[in-house]
Amino acid sequence: MSWRRALKDTARSGIAVEKKRLEPLIAVRGAAGLAIVIALSLWLFGPAAAASSAFGAFQAAIATFQRSWRPRPELAIASGTSLAVSTFLGYLTISKEPLFLALLVVWAFAAGMSWAAGPTIGLIASSNVAIMLVTVTLPTSVAQAAGHAAMMIVGGLVQAALIVLFPVRRWGAHRDALADALAAEADYARRLRHDPVASFDPQPLMEARNAAAVTPRQARRRPAELHGARGIAERIRPVLASLADPAMGVPAEGPARDRVRELLASAAALLDAAAHAIRHGEPVSAPPAALATFRTPDTGSILTGASYRAMTRLNTLLQDVVETAGGTPQEDTPQKAAQPGARGTARSAESDGRSSPGPAPTDPGARGTARSAESDGRSSPGPAPTDPGARGTAPSAENGGRPTSDRAPTDPGARGTARPAPTTRSRPTTRSRPTFLALIPKALKAMRTELHRGSPITRHATRVSAVAATGYILGTLLPLGHGYWAPLTSVMVMRPDFSQTYSRAVARLAGTVIGVAVATGAVQAASPGTLLSGTLAVASAALMYLLMRTGQFATQACIAAYVVFLLGMGGEEWTQTVPERVVLTLMGGFLAMLAYAVYPAWETPRLRTRLADWLAAQGPYAAAVFGSYADPSASNAPDVRGALLTARTARAAWHAAVARATAEPVRHRGLSRTAADDAEDALAQLGRVAMLLEAHLPERGATPVPPAARFADALRESTHQGAKAIRERRVPTWDAVRAALDAWETEGTDKVVRNTATLVLDTLTELSEALDTAVPPMTLDGTAPEKPDGPRNPKDSATR
Repeated sequence: MSWRRALKDTARSGIAVEKKRLEPLIAVRGAAGLAIVIALSLWLFGPAAAASSAFGAFQAAIATFQRSWRPRPELAIASGTSLAVSTFLGYLTISKEPLFLALLVVWAFAAGMSWAAGPTIGLIASSNVAIMLVTVTLPTSVAQAAGHAAMMIVGGLVQAALIVLFPVRRWGAHRDALADALAAEADYARRLRHDPVASFDPQPLMEARNAAAVTPRQARRRPAELHGARGIAERIRPVLASLADPAMGVPAEGPARDRVRELLASAAALLDAAAHAIRHGEPVSAPPAALATFRTPDTGSILTGASYRAMTRLNTLLQDVVETAGGTPQEDTPQKAAQPGARGTARSAESDGRSSPGPAPTDPGARGTARSAESDGRSSPGPAPTDPGARGTAPSAENGGRPTSDRAPTDPGARGTARPAPTTRSRPTTRSRPTFLALIPKALKAMRTELHRGSPITRHATRVSAVAATGYILGTLLPLGHGYWAPLTSVMVMRPDFSQTYSRAVARLAGTVIGVAVATGAVQAASPGTLLSGTLAVASAALMYLLMRTGQFATQACIAAYVVFLLGMGGEEWTQTVPERVVLTLMGGFLAMLAYAVYPAWETPRLRTRLADWLAAQGPYAAAVFGSYADPSASNAPDVRGALLTARTARAAWHAAVARATAEPVRHRGLSRTAADDAEDALAQLGRVAMLLEAHLPERGATPVPPAARFADALRESTHQGAKAIRERRVPTWDAVRAALDAWETEGTDKVVRNTATLVLDTLTELSEALDTAVPPMTLDGTAPEKPDGPRNPKDSATR
């Protein structure tokens, strides 16, 4: 992407106003806390102290708006306290500019490094540095500075108290996350009616998993409908896919396909009803027509084999969802499956981590529609051939979910595919969220980890400290007064990545112009005194809290008006702040943009590293699955679930890196966009293949498959070496995996697992082909020679 296009895109992004759900009650609560602090400070200390304390309460309220599944009073207190400490130390050194400049550099560098601990901590730290530049100019003595700092702490305490005393939708974020996951699956079920291999975005399920992490105190108070529903939601998606996929035995057209469409429509209606009930804390009102669809007596004669088992599992899971969400009595929920043991299997909690399969309809050597797995978010047309000898259900499941089934295969000769699930509903294991104090050592550890020369966080911290010092020096030298506006703007807009830094700089400038113009007009028209200026400042803050989620442009406009009114309450005339604020804001934004251009931390050159990290995580996951077949005993079973979560994290990091790289005005360095897309498809396919085999993990007493152990060891070591080769710009080779597979073939054991291993080697070969960008030699007739392993399937590109 060229610089011109990149600047155009970031400018458009900066001034965009997004349509988001507003939270007026939360905005009123934050503004009320600000009003209380201002009124108290005016009564006790006067306008100058009121302005300082208002900044503390203002920043404390902003901290509680940051991404968190529950507003934490601790964040408000920590924000006010840290701003108080910064202000007091800054005032002690402000009289000696070299000393204050040194403090500013250290504080700015620490704020930049704090982004390693997460965006919430990074934003609070950066805002504190920026606000400190203003608040250090308000006191006139050490005693006053101490008083101002104390009132900032009081501002944080007031906001924290309001959060505790007046909670707004106490579990609203958790309800929304779970409801969004169910609603996404409802939409997926509707799309499957028209496209049996439609893709599915796993992001709502991942958000629901993040929301499920609670502190021990929260776990004791969590609403009943938020217990266990997430595990069921993760299991519904693969069942929907297996019911709709033609590879499961249902023809593309005919009575069976019509019945599947009816079942999918009813499932979507029930999922929507459950989502609505969970979101609003109401009983489930299940549509009678949707319930009747699952009671149709001739379904068993229309659907057979895998499709009937998928319907039975979906029926059971929907009943679980309706009951968990606060559903209607038993007779009004989808009817139970007729097979014994079906309910217990589907009800297995996620904490068990294992599931029992149904029948596997696909031949592991077939690639076709099985690519509809969520692990890559892509689908392929056409059914895969059915292997009558395959065992269990081939789940078309996402990388993060675990499929269940209604019963084990009835073939006496089949291996006991999955480890048995509990026959009764078990209480899901609560995901623990650390307390605020427990986050401090983790944050410090994350900052130490990123403290090295090549780290993008360290480069960001270096940029912030250099620009803050440069902006302060230039602002001081210019005859404009209030020179802190330039470094304040720079610190507020700078972020570790390119697109956010540039878009926020544009939003800051545009918002400042609009906000200052509106506030100046109001001041000129009304000539407000201290009380009216304070009231207008609170109103501006309330509007900012309300519009905070709609984008930076609206937020910055409200902040500009807030500062004009607040400083006016402190005794400054608008003519002393407005013109210079616009000029210095422009200079601060320019310095921030220039700093990233001069000392960047581009994501594009690091795509190879991100890809290697994904391979290094995906390989052990697949190896752990094969290792479970090599030694099914419980004592030595590999940690498949842990490896899966690690692979999902690496996959998310890869996609985030690609999104950032797409907006950067730099050329690729050895990994073109086409190569990155092909490599992504290959790694997603590797995860899908491993996931299909994971769905049929053997019973603890099943017969071991010794060749799987050798294959798992070779796969684990080869992917480790392959990741190293990718980082070193070499094409990985898979000789050890191929040798283990050849040795396996001679022993003639377990055809299904062996054929799945063949698919693993195919995906690794595709990865190497994607990374092999060398131009092949031409033959005499002008065509490229075939590769040693033969031409790739021309349908592969379509299936991606």
